[in-house]
Amino acid sequence: MYTHRPLQKKDLKCICAFPQSAEELFYMFPKASYPLTPEQLFDAVRNRRDPLVALVNNVIAGYGNFIEVDRGSHCSVGNLIIEPSHRRKGIASYLIGTFVDMAFQRYAASYVRISCFCHNVAGLLLYYKLGFRPVDLEERKGPDSGRVALIHMHLNREDRVEQGVFRESC
Repeated sequence: MYTHRPLQKKDLKCICAFPQSAEELFYMFPKASYPLTPEQLFDAVRNRRDPLVALVNNVIAGYGNFIEVDRGSHCSVGNLIIEPSHRRKGIASYLIGTFVDMAFQRYAASYVRISCFCHNVAGLLLYYKLGFRPVDLEERKGPDSGRVALIHMHLNREDRVEQGVFRESC
């Protein structure tokens, strides 16, 4: 039902329309300014690994990448966002599963890291459902310069195998 492919430059404008508010953009890309522009996203992509779009009937429904790849150790998923009309339909699970598969198979990672701000309850609940568990907490400044907690979560290779949550190949 869902597919994915590498990000193409022509996709940037479409993805920039996904964040519906400064708060949503903060969850996706804390260093960006709202509204997100193709230039901001392009600058970020240059420092990321494996930027992918998730597709539904060849229409972009989600976007994500690895912020960090340390072959044989871990990979960190970042800049994850789903197009508003496709939210809560399984696209995020599919995209995260794709990154988990890549981390474990392509990069021989022992764990996958994902981070989520405390106010992003939907994200936290999804990541927990997919087997990620909190391992650390970091204080950050929110979009209004107030204090927020960034919760770091891990999914270990052996836990993923036991749960059978994700596909076995990418």
